[in-house]
Amino acid sequence: MKLCTRAIAEAIGTFWLVFGGCGAAVLACGVPTTGIGYVGVSLAFGLTVLTMAYALGHISGCHLNPAVTLGQVAGGRFPAKEAPAYIIAQVIGGIAAAAVLFCIAQPDLTNAGIGAFATNGWSDTLTNGLNAFGGKTAGMCSAFLIEVVLTAIFLFVIMGATDGRAPAGFAPIAIGLCLTLIHLISIPVTNTSVNPARSTAVAVFVGGAAIKQLWLFWVAPILGGVIGGFGYKCLAACKCCKKS
Repeated sequence: MKLCTRAIAEAIGTFWLVFGGCGAAVLACGVPTTGIGYVGVSLAFGLTVLTMAYALGHISGCHLNPAVTLGQVAGGRFPAKEAPAYIIAQVIGGIAAAAVLFCIAQPDLTNAGIGAFATNGWSDTLTNGLNAFGGKTAGMCSAFLIEVVLTAIFLFVIMGATDGRAPAGFAPIAIGLCLTLIHLISIPVTNTSVNPARSTAVAVFVGGAAIKQLWLFWVAPILGGVIGGFGYKCLAACKCCKKS
């Protein structure tokens, strides 16, 4: 299938991920007393990936995430020369979704703080024992480490679930549930990125701290994705993992 067709599919899929996931956080969350809460937002992100994996997996592979694309490159599953087209499409699709969400929610972003409009970030200090997301961690190092580790695990699951030796037809379920679990773990730390396109999409509408801290949500997920993708490639190539 032509690269332009696959790139359009990536833009559509990433639109749904940002609109569904960030939309749930902005429109329906109401942490901690009302709305769907952390669990609901976590499920929303997982369900966007699960549904699009079935809808678009056969067209583009349904990456929806620059870290996934580059992780697949590191894992030998995707050609490096096609990665820029995928990444550009993912960012465009994400920003388009954030623009629609902005028009619907009409948020007041005057003096917007960390986490406004579902942005990612970290708190340097705790206020009354809590950070901006209601968690109990603070600092850039914690944010960087959790984003690297969780994105690495995400790529490991993606690579394993889509391996030709894995049960056929179940990959979207495993991947969607993995992303749900990732959000359950890390919303209280960084508001969960593991996806530079998702982070960029909402940050451009907020500015301020969201833009200043955006670099981490490119570097850490991509590093984690490359570690996960390459790690699975090495494990799968290990002779002890192959059937005799």
